[in-house]
Amino acid sequence: MINAKYIFVTGGVTSSLGKGIISSSLALLLKSRGFRVTNQKLDPYINVDPGTLNPYEHGECFVTQDGAETDLDLGHYERFTNVRTSQANNVTTGRIYSSVIEKERKGEYLGSTVQVIPHITDEIKNRIKILGNTGNYDFVITEIGGVVGDIESLPFVEAVRQLKREFGRNAIVIHLTFVPYLAAAGELKTKPTQNSVKNMLSIGVQPDIIVCRCEKHLTKSVRDKISLFCNVDSASVIESIDAPTIYEVPLKMMDEGLDTQVLKLMDVNSAPEPDLSNWKKFLYQHNNPVNEITVGLVGKYVELHDAYKSISESFIHAGAVTQTKVNIKWIHSESLEENDDAVKEKLDGLDGILVAPGFGSRGILGKLKACQFARENNIPFLGICLGMQCAVIEFARNVLGFKGANSVEMQASTPYPVIDIMEEQKKITNMGHTMRLGNYPCHLTEGSKIFEAYGKADIEERHRHRYEFNNKYRQDFISSGMIPTGINLQNDLVEVVEIPSHPFYVGVQFHPEYASTVESPSPIFTAFVKAAAHL
Repeated sequence: MINAKYIFVTGGVTSSLGKGIISSSLALLLKSRGFRVTNQKLDPYINVDPGTLNPYEHGECFVTQDGAETDLDLGHYERFTNVRTSQANNVTTGRIYSSVIEKERKGEYLGSTVQVIPHITDEIKNRIKILGNTGNYDFVITEIGGVVGDIESLPFVEAVRQLKREFGRNAIVIHLTFVPYLAAAGELKTKPTQNSVKNMLSIGVQPDIIVCRCEKHLTKSVRDKISLFCNVDSASVIESIDAPTIYEVPLKMMDEGLDTQVLKLMDVNSAPEPDLSNWKKFLYQHNNPVNEITVGLVGKYVELHDAYKSISESFIHAGAVTQTKVNIKWIHSESLEENDDAVKEKLDGLDGILVAPGFGSRGILGKLKACQFARENNIPFLGICLGMQCAVIEFARNVLGFKGANSVEMQASTPYPVIDIMEEQKKITNMGHTMRLGNYPCHLTEGSKIFEAYGKADIEERHRHRYEFNNKYRQDFISSGMIPTGINLQNDLVEVVEIPSHPFYVGVQFHPEYASTVESPSPIFTAFVKAAAHL
């Protein structure tokens, strides 16, 4: 029995064409028609998950409610659809092989020779079917990372071939390719798309829809040529022209009839028209701001903006709901360590300062200086995770007089005997590190900035960190004006700190950016933008 319809999204010609955005846009269009939809990402790298990857290598590590460290595309899925993802929504080659080897060691294959086909492909197929078999979804949209033709992707594409054969009209493949414009010739070139589809055919997979990423509009002759050579209907050749913002892509896909063609190919004959009124309202507010601010984002991976993807998108969501254009000034924390003149030069004149998450001691001194500058100059401040920890350490050093205030990970940043203001969690992960991952409850103090932002006392937010506020020093902070206003009551852990005498100085141990979506902007980001814009 087939419980859901399956849509597979593959990529050709080159990476970074936007498979995640196309997948998210299609999910939004189907959801806006009343269907229950979820997105899934299959990643061909051999890491079990991106939790150990350098942000420069892979961008942001997105964390789901159930504590899975996943690909940043899952962030796009949630931001577009407001449908929460889980561990089942992200599968890697590493996880697949680990599972197969574990089964082999337990003797579950009864002495058979373990091979890519059928054992690896069967495991991939099982992971794809998990979400569909729950009965919670009408459509499962599965994006395959990488580019067709890469050796790493072959087992995934083979699994798709088998599933198409198994599911018939209940499974289709959307292939995203690149149609370059050659200025010298003055025309769009279809040959890369033709070759990419031939690559697919050589593996036994015929795409049903071809989405063409391009910088110039596809002419009818170009569409017809792709249709003829790639063996798809002209209506199944979809233009995906460059857009000023990713949030305009769903409307462009609707205009191109992507969702209509998907439903036709999958024999869904009756469905309401998409209702994108709220999406259009969001876009209008985003494109027509009445306020403008500049926020300094202080981090140590700022050369790659994708390392802070959820944060930058949260500013877009909060900016739209407040009709505020939020300009981000990307500031490398190490650049603030040179001297006080560098700090003033880079931070003076900002409407707000956000000190970003991260791991390790590199760049910590710069983050501490950013916290101090925001505190002493009454600049609206938001510290997230490590940013909150830096705010606590800076306050301990410069207000409480604890010159050695630190955590074990940050010991390089002080010459004084260490005072563990932030102490390491005792729960050990399978990597040998301490980590708190996923959703945890937090009780907010009535009358605080964080309470005003959320409008309620009890919330849940996602975590990804190793260190906790050391309760031994809680009263010292309270007495000097930094107040814990969010507490995990289950373990008496400090989740939020504020300085009530400051216009807006809030540090949160959790990652509010992970939960921010177009439909539900993060309350604390919205409050921060309002404070920075003096709304």
